[in-house]
Amino acid sequence: MNDVAVIRTGTANLASVLAGLKRAKCKAVLVDEPGAVASADYVVLPGVGAFAAIMDQLNSRGLVDAIRQRVNEARPTLAICLGLQVLGSSSEESPGTEGIGVFDVRASRFGEAVRVPQLGWNLVRPAPDCRLLTGGYGYFANSYRLTEIPQGWAGAMADYGGAFVAAIERGPILACQFHPELSGKWGASLIERWLGAAREPAPC
Repeated sequence: MNDVAVIRTGTANLASVLAGLKRAKCKAVLVDEPGAVASADYVVLPGVGAFAAIMDQLNSRGLVDAIRQRVNEARPTLAICLGLQVLGSSSEESPGTEGIGVFDVRASRFGEAVRVPQLGWNLVRPAPDCRLLTGGYGYFANSYRLTEIPQGWAGAMADYGGAFVAAIERGPILACQFHPELSGKWGASLIERWLGAAREPAPC
């Protein structure tokens, strides 16, 4: 059984994440201290709500540097929904609030041509260089999104009023705009592949 540390952000509904990990035969432990994030074999960064609210929580608990360091060190980390957006530099939702800054991409709001938030299923189309992501339908609940895959990452796109980033990956780091824990068998298999990626050598 894999032990997985789930970061308590203060903004996320953790019930679905914990249930998804349990189905993957993981022992999930809620954490909110930098040392626990740094030492865990697997870490999940969930996020629901506003960009500024989750960053306030992460900053107040001293977690930003710990998250950035483990991603930069290619240690198994799964970011979900708003968790993907806060890995970037900032968001149109919260001007003046800096993200974790793993990559220099800003989240922006969907255009006026579509209803926000996007709530429901959408086709995820991975690029050929993805190792974890496969094509399938993911469950989304978002008003903001990334419009470009960060440099140095492989990724998958979806379409909602135009193309946007559905997920990105780099070695054992996986960040999904959709909720894999709510995406049926396809999402469950993605979580299992992420857990397995930690036991595989990183690509050259």
